[in-house]
Amino acid sequence: MGIVEEAHNVRIVGTGNQIVVLGHGFGTDQSVWKHLVLHLVDDYRVILYDNMGAGTTNPDYFDFERYSTIQGFVFDLLSILEELQVPSCIFVGHSLSAMVGLLASISHPHLFTKLILLSASPRFLNDSEYFGGFQEEDLSQLYDGIRSNYKAWCSGFAPLVIGGDMDSVAVQEFGRTLFNMRPDIALSLAQTIFEFDMRPILGHVTVPCHIIQSTKDLAAPVVVAEFLQQNLGGKTIVEVMPTEGHLPQLSSPDIVIPVLLNHIRCDLAEGK
Repeated sequence: MGIVEEAHNVRIVGTGNQIVVLGHGFGTDQSVWKHLVLHLVDDYRVILYDNMGAGTTNPDYFDFERYSTIQGFVFDLLSILEELQVPSCIFVGHSLSAMVGLLASISHPHLFTKLILLSASPRFLNDSEYFGGFQEEDLSQLYDGIRSNYKAWCSGFAPLVIGGDMDSVAVQEFGRTLFNMRPDIALSLAQTIFEFDMRPILGHVTVPCHIIQSTKDLAAPVVVAEFLQQNLGGKTIVEVMPTEGHLPQLSSPDIVIPVLLNHIRCDLAEGK
């Protein structure tokens, strides 16, 4: 196993000619895909990895300067694909990783046959002509919560993001992976993610994009999915699912997994 593979806990499962790469979002790790992987292994070669900063990665490898922008994660993804000699793949990116996939596809479009973007947002902050879901004061409170009492913050943030109570399995699972992150790393990543603005690059994306979205998502409202479709440079399709929360693959797998499988298996027709 290479250095990059080891650092990101890269795991390869399944058989098949086509490669599916699964990228997770903030506060989770590759286990967030556990319900999906089972349905892919018979037909696809599946590559899973952990983003640096996840609780499952070695915190000593976390470079605060490198991951102060999303580009650090883009370099990581491209390094993984290079080390594994992946000629092209279907990339499924959740939240942060959706934006990572978009950026990586601009410089290396040949590596991606299509991008499946789950709960994706190019910008979380509202401005005068854009609704991302968060105000500046929301983010200040979020950062203060992480700084003051990380465990308590995790307990409050998890049900908000999932859209459920503390007793639900999905909330407990997200709370666990969130709490596994080192607090200073969680704060740094939260600032990187919640303050990025990927809107200017959307028009440069030419790879087909499948945008999959919950009806109700605190972190990525439906209008954001519509904004993505209107501004991405290539072919797009949007599917809004009757689900709630930012991690529907964890909280509503019975609805989400069939939708994801359909988009993995079926390509977009010609035209936008």
